[in-house]
Amino acid sequence: LVMAYAARHPERLAHLLIVDSAAPKIQDTAFLFKYIFPETQAREDGLAFAVELGDENAIAADLGEYMSMLFYTKEAREAFIARSSSFVYRQKVNKAVWGDLQRFDLNPELPKFRSPTLVVTGRYDFNVAPSVAWAIHRAIPGSELAVFEKSGHLPFCEESAAFVSRVEAFLAH
Repeated sequence: LVMAYAARHPERLAHLLIVDSAAPKIQDTAFLFKYIFPETQAREDGLAFAVELGDENAIAADLGEYMSMLFYTKEAREAFIARSSSFVYRQKVNKAVWGDLQRFDLNPELPKFRSPTLVVTGRYDFNVAPSVAWAIHRAIPGSELAVFEKSGHLPFCEESAAFVSRVEAFLAH
């Protein structure tokens, strides 16, 4: 979404942060769960039919399995879940967004970006492999890349102080 906004409204940007984003063409995103967590992926696959039917228990179990694969540490995951008790997953919304993303390829737009850009990834992001962030960084002239070495998909949760420090430094110039 942030890349689409930047392509559409470059005049509205002072700085651009791209944090653990999917690829500019969603089909190019490297999802690693099945390679790193095959047993968890198998459990999710076993829930797929019930999830598709809208079974609330299956949806909750599936979301729990997904969340278990996002973090570098179990402690970070548990802290995130505790802070996110009001999080609501809407399967219909998720499916609509996912379907819409299939239509776009923003790769041709990235070399046109002129705003100072920081691309962020967690070293252990198995949801969107760091290679995706690397490719985005390489495509945007003058962009900076920040890799958080003890983070999964949410470095702003797992390495909060370092994340804030890095973003503040980026925004200061």
